[in-house]
Amino acid sequence: MQSRSPASRTGRPRSATADAAILAATREALVELGWSKLTLGDVATRAGVAKTTLYRRWAGKNELVVDAVAELFDELELPDRGSLAADIEGVVLQFASILALPEARSGLMAVVAESTRDDALRERIRASVVDRQKRLVLEGRSRAQARGELPAEPDPASSARTVDLIFDMVAGAVVHRTLVSAEPADEDWVHRFTGVLLRGLAGEAAHPADG
Repeated sequence: MQSRSPASRTGRPRSATADAAILAATREALVELGWSKLTLGDVATRAGVAKTTLYRRWAGKNELVVDAVAELFDELELPDRGSLAADIEGVVLQFASILALPEARSGLMAVVAESTRDDALRERIRASVVDRQKRLVLEGRSRAQARGELPAEPDPASSARTVDLIFDMVAGAVVHRTLVSAEPADEDWVHRFTGVLLRGLAGEAAHPADG
């Protein structure tokens, strides 16, 4: 069964209060029950809504868990610490702290595993988590360009490739560090990682890749 977006459904108006309760209940169930034992019926009971309410909004457990985890990442903010390096360190530490949450860790790993067999679910993860959080890269790069720390990229295609690359490097490194290697992304690691990232960006700016 393919994933479907709740926003595409018609019918009675959505209740933001009910949605928030359902997503919070999903995260609670992930922590207490784990992925394999989590059911929509249990989530409905915890949220105080009818099971049919969940099915009007989500096609199944995969989609529900993606949205519950995506809501955690929406809390990420890019701090203005006065320099690109300090800004990156601030947001990476936030990202690592979210990944350390049991509900984020178990939920993200489970839906990523499921997405290897479900192309629509993979697209939902991309839209709900990846694409939404690229806003942080856009904001940080724009701020750094205004400070003169990074050069402007007038070509839209080149600019988009750079945003993708930065996001992939940050997300890939932190997810691997915390979820795969199970090592702490503490201040020392984040500081060293940021130094490597900035040296890479400086090299990219000095020797831009051919389109």
